Amino acid sequence: MSRPEPPADLPRLRARAAASSKRDYGRVAIIGGAAGMAGAPALSAMAALRSGAGLVELLVPEIVLAIAAAFDPCVMTHGFVEEQGGFAAAAADAITSRAARADASAVGPGIGRTRPVQDLVLDLWRNLSGPAVFDADALWALAQVQRDQLRTHAGPRVLTPHQGEMQRLLGRPATADVTRSDLERAAAALAAEIDAVIVLKGAGTFIVGDGRSARNETGNPGMATAGTGDVLTGVVAALLAHGMPSFDAARLAAWVHGRAGDAAAHDLGQVSMTARDLLDRLHVGFRAAAANASPA
Repeated sequence: MSRPEPPADLPRLRARAAASSKRDYGRVAIIGGAAGMAGAPALSAMAALRSGAGLVELLVPEIVLAIAAAFDPCVMTHGFVEEQGGFAAAAADAITSRAARADASAVGPGIGRTRPVQDLVLDLWRNLSGPAVFDADALWALAQVQRDQLRTHAGPRVLTPHQGEMQRLLGRPATADVTRSDLERAAAALAAEIDAVIVLKGAGTFIVGDGRSARNETGNPGMATAGTGDVLTGVVAALLAHGMPSFDAARLAAWVHGRAGDAAAHDLGQVSMTARDLLDRLHVGFRAAAANASPA
């Protein structure tokens, strides 16, 4: 399996200072989870830790708090009042207040599709002043409102849709027949319209926003398995918390995530790899990006 070298202009993390603490590397809030979907936000949280975040907090409904907390002792967990297996409307203010303390947030992994969740996602989109990445069912929630409602937001925004999610954001059926090139052009137009960075996942993941675009060359079909998108979300959130601009964070995250997938495929084969295998190989991607980076 070929392993492409990092592009010369691939963004990279700054070196860590000898005298530093966890608070120098960002606090990430992961907002998600619902009954039966505790693993998705946990994967994002663990990926954020593996991507260098100093502190990671899981904000989940109380019904999944114990399960989510059991995945990794390095992750802090907070439970919020729930209904219908997900966040209750009464939890919105407390969640927003907690997320406002973070340097970056990830919204959506396993969050579900109830009306209270839809309202919460839109509130976070509009009002979180820090950078935030929206994925999974948060993208479904954003697709339920008129596009002009997405033009107003208080901080940098990154969206990480797969093809079907991108179709919904464009107001089309998720199963609509469209070429990849047409979808990429539509993603670029949407990114400009709502002032966001879009990571259109798939073979040759397309990153666009802030007047720039790039195509990722790492990754393989073995990554088409549950949870890999949640890992990518956590990587993006961690890089945002480091202070990287949205486009740079999205581009480096896609490259590292794909390189981790390539390492997993090399070790295990494409058939048997899982999202946990990517999580365990994120260090391969970060080391490869750092080793081949030109001096700043």
